[in-house]
Amino acid sequence: MKTQSLLYFSSFCLLTTLHAADPAGMAFFEQKVRPVLVEHCYSCHSAEAKKLKGNLYLDSKAGWEKGGDSGEPVILPGKPDESLFIRTIQHLEADMEMPPKKPKLPPAVIDDLVAWVKMGAPDPRDGTKVAAKRGDKSWWSLQPNKTDLATAGSIDDFIEAKLKEKGLGFNPPADPRALIRRMTYDLHGLPPTPEEVEAFVKDCETNTRASKDLIDRLLASPRYGEQWGRHWLDVIRFGESNGFERNFIIDDLHPFRDYVIRSFNEDKPFDQFIVEHLAGDVIGKDKPEVEVGSAFLVAGPYDDVGNQDPVAQKNIRAATIDDMVTATGGAFLGLTLNCARCHNHKFDPIPAEDYYRVRAAFEGVTHGRRVVATAEQRKAHAETMKPLTAKLAALNAKKEALDKKIDTRAKTQFAQMKFTRPPVDRFGTDESFPATEAKMLRFVISGFTSDAESKAKPGGPGGRLTEFQVWSSSGKNIALASQGTKAEGAKSATAEDFPEAYGPQYCIDGRLGEAWFIGTPPVLTLTFARPEKIERITFINSRAGKEDAEDDSKVRGATPTEYEVQVSMDGKTWRAVASSEGRQPYTEALGIVMARRTVITADEKATLAGLEKQIAEVNAAIARVPKLPEIWAGKFAQPKEKTFLFRGGDPMKPVNEVTAASLNVLDGVTKPYQLTADAPEGERRLALARWIVSKENPLTPRVLANRLWHYHFGTGIVDTPSDFGYLGSKPTHPELLDYLAAKLVANGWKLKALHREILLSRTYQQSSSALSNPGMQVDGASRLLWRFPPRRLAAEEVRDTMLAVTGSLQLDPMGGPGFRLYKFTQNNVSTYFPLEKHGPETYRRAVYHQNARASVVDVLSDFDFPDVAFASPKRASTTTPLQSLTLLNHSFTLDMAEALARRADGPEAVEKAYRLLFQRKPSATESGAAHALMAKHGLRALCRALLNSNELIYLE
Repeated sequence: MKTQSLLYFSSFCLLTTLHAADPAGMAFFEQKVRPVLVEHCYSCHSAEAKKLKGNLYLDSKAGWEKGGDSGEPVILPGKPDESLFIRTIQHLEADMEMPPKKPKLPPAVIDDLVAWVKMGAPDPRDGTKVAAKRGDKSWWSLQPNKTDLATAGSIDDFIEAKLKEKGLGFNPPADPRALIRRMTYDLHGLPPTPEEVEAFVKDCETNTRASKDLIDRLLASPRYGEQWGRHWLDVIRFGESNGFERNFIIDDLHPFRDYVIRSFNEDKPFDQFIVEHLAGDVIGKDKPEVEVGSAFLVAGPYDDVGNQDPVAQKNIRAATIDDMVTATGGAFLGLTLNCARCHNHKFDPIPAEDYYRVRAAFEGVTHGRRVVATAEQRKAHAETMKPLTAKLAALNAKKEALDKKIDTRAKTQFAQMKFTRPPVDRFGTDESFPATEAKMLRFVISGFTSDAESKAKPGGPGGRLTEFQVWSSSGKNIALASQGTKAEGAKSATAEDFPEAYGPQYCIDGRLGEAWFIGTPPVLTLTFARPEKIERITFINSRAGKEDAEDDSKVRGATPTEYEVQVSMDGKTWRAVASSEGRQPYTEALGIVMARRTVITADEKATLAGLEKQIAEVNAAIARVPKLPEIWAGKFAQPKEKTFLFRGGDPMKPVNEVTAASLNVLDGVTKPYQLTADAPEGERRLALARWIVSKENPLTPRVLANRLWHYHFGTGIVDTPSDFGYLGSKPTHPELLDYLAAKLVANGWKLKALHREILLSRTYQQSSSALSNPGMQVDGASRLLWRFPPRRLAAEEVRDTMLAVTGSLQLDPMGGPGFRLYKFTQNNVSTYFPLEKHGPETYRRAVYHQNARASVVDVLSDFDFPDVAFASPKRASTTTPLQSLTLLNHSFTLDMAEALARRADGPEAVEKAYRLLFQRKPSATESGAAHALMAKHGLRALCRALLNSNELIYLE
């Protein structure tokens, strides 16, 4: 594409956005929405319903768009609050609660349906309802591989045979410049240097091995692992935050990303790679470079909100394991196993039992971090820690013995203590005193309901107050901010995105809602608008009034139990007017803590202080010992419960017991296995992994070979890379797919040999031109490969290219913690803000970006970088005005234009800029236009324009 079509001109034109089906949205529908509709709605609202209710069909997109008797759509995409469908399942419409005469759907299910409507209600079901068709065990992908094809010709033979059927032939070979750019981007995701292009063009003139030598050099480079590792991370839904409501950052998952890149560079056999993903901790105990592979299981999103409702907990756990089942089925087998979670698969011959057989393999997996270290590291750490932990245990034993002795006396003393007032009431405690005039009031706290665990240091953490009232002699609460009162006090928590959060002002807002998170010192100071005569205070730590005093869920944090109320006229001289003295302790444990202060002797205090000092010193020594490395690689434990098939996918409806076993769908072509209900946890995952990569399994090598083809040609032989089932596409060249799969296995599951064969083929090395070939009329999408299909660079390639051509890209060091193109704040939930400025510290390859779920990243997101909430085996490629605006105006582009201008500056700036960006000389026309632009606006403006050119981001 030598014509310079500058993208920034499109900013001033009307563009038609090319909408591609959103893979993430469709995946969400299939996983979260369709099963709910099938189980809860189809019996009354489908073509198969015995009696259609309300004339409403929910078994097709056309049905909910048409609506029921009203003729109005029941779903308004993007507007869940206005969608009748959502309102009825939320029971917000009188006499229309759905499902009728049944319990309300679980909150998690309703949240999923609301999220689906918010994202635009993506729905792949088209128009007219027809009788469901489905595949059976004779489906093409479930048949044994034709391994004899491995010696039956070549890639070009299979392609040429299909072309001849359509009366087509190959294009001429691509010119050397196009070919080296194509190969370098395919294997490295980066442009070749001008010197590399010139050397290759020259080499092609005399050396018949020029392409082979180039491919070998590219495959030997560490850049290969970065490019193809990124592809694999897409397939396995790798993300570095947990997603869902809290979406916190996971800072120690990058070792898994580095392991993936390293494995590709080492050309690790892919069957071994898969086994390590599922059971790396089993086969690689004390081998971190292997054990880290099992982080695959927990690299997806999971809900950690910690719901205490037993039903919600079971549903959350079911969804967590479902992510592992879905990722395993899609990545390795190309099967949508998750569609059999609620019932037998509607389209593929996958019974629901198959889903639960795989689930049984993952029952013992939970999310979290664990030590991943060598045996030598563990031994050295244990030897260092042993004397320290022994000393700490001895000191703690002495302290515990003395504490027990003091507590015995304290319990006796507490039994004899008399109290004149009731204990503190979290829902409202009154403290009266003689009427006194004051301009300021201070509430000094010395104890909380949490202090039972802290015998020596009253004033435990986590204290809260939702409201503090000061009553005047006239019966008016003069503490309210609306009365001009100001509140001051330290807070124990901060929220970067909301600086006012948790402050003492919430104590005087007149509402039982937000609370003051009491900090250190625990003192609340109120300044009134004017001197007032006051006689009572009330403090509350509850989100409800006394009428709800039985509802402990309304109380958050610890409540003050020991305190003093002080007043002042000038803020300098303070006088105590009331205190907690005489109040009954809130609990017996707190009473014993109070009594300790009266029975402990001076010698005992000194001894305890000495012990605490020694304990602190030992703890400090322990803290200085380097910790064993921990990684977010999941935790494994023997399952406590058996696995059952759930009717309708509902964890509260167990039916038949299921044990870990191979899939029935492939029992005719692979050797089956079945484990007992008490099989060890690790053995379950290892057995599944070995079955997936067994020689007889036809799916795994086919799926993998297709992925290679997909990334080399932009579309796979099967253009649904993770779905080889009935709803997926059939292969355009089935014999070629079996040939590639057989070659892969014959090569010991190593990828580099297959890369070489593909890249050396005539099919790959042909021109991308559409001229002088009738293929465009017969096969406009180039699926038959009568030409090489041109493509736009992926999001990471766009960004990395701009860094590379401007001399800004930092290739070393590889790996390690990722950089961030966003700022995030965390306050129970996380919020992500795209960076407006991308500094030099971010000038690494995009594969090392710390990808958080639901974060929007400028440049990357604009060019269809997927949301890693789901696997993305096939990326969308849209064309939008925002892409033009970003490349033209973003500070990153401006910085790159400045860097390119510095690099190209000199007497032949135009020629150098073209050589750096496009690895060629400008034409006479281009040179003239470029010099004219540079003369008028400067070299930086020219560089900015060239960085916006189609030639830079499209590959021939």
